[in-house]
Amino acid sequence: MATVTLKGNPFHTNGDLPAVGSKAPAFNLVKTDLSEVTGESLAGKRVVLNIFPSVDTPTCAQSVRTFNAQASSLDNTVVVCASQDLPFALARFCGAEGLSNVVPASAFRSDFASSYGVKLTDGPLAGLTARAVVVVGADGKVLHTELVSEIADEPNYDAALKALA
Repeated sequence: MATVTLKGNPFHTNGDLPAVGSKAPAFNLVKTDLSEVTGESLAGKRVVLNIFPSVDTPTCAQSVRTFNAQASSLDNTVVVCASQDLPFALARFCGAEGLSNVVPASAFRSDFASSYGVKLTDGPLAGLTARAVVVVGADGKVLHTELVSEIADEPNYDAALKALA
């Protein structure tokens, strides 16, 4: 279990992020067209998992925008923006923003948050995901992780992208 804060108040996750060098946990998420995106369907590609509580908050929205802007320059890489938001909310946001370089994906009917150790277990956001980034290599092994200690802060984009260099 890890501890993160929201405006300085501590809250807990259900576990820890996967270790760098370990095989990334399998995942099954729902895209905005209600089809599925899985770790298996992305095999052979590098994957950036941008994990956040809800696209309807300013910091989460900014992380999706920032990764969208950077994703187009990444070879053999898919940026999956994952939250507990319903696919319809993710579609509305990405459509309104004109974002097409990321894969918005909902964990609303999977154990993704628990499997990745990012499910918030207490506080006002209990049941949602903490803010984190997990970078997975084309071989399926974890290259980089970041659990953002203050949920209201953005992730370290440069560190995530440097892991792909």
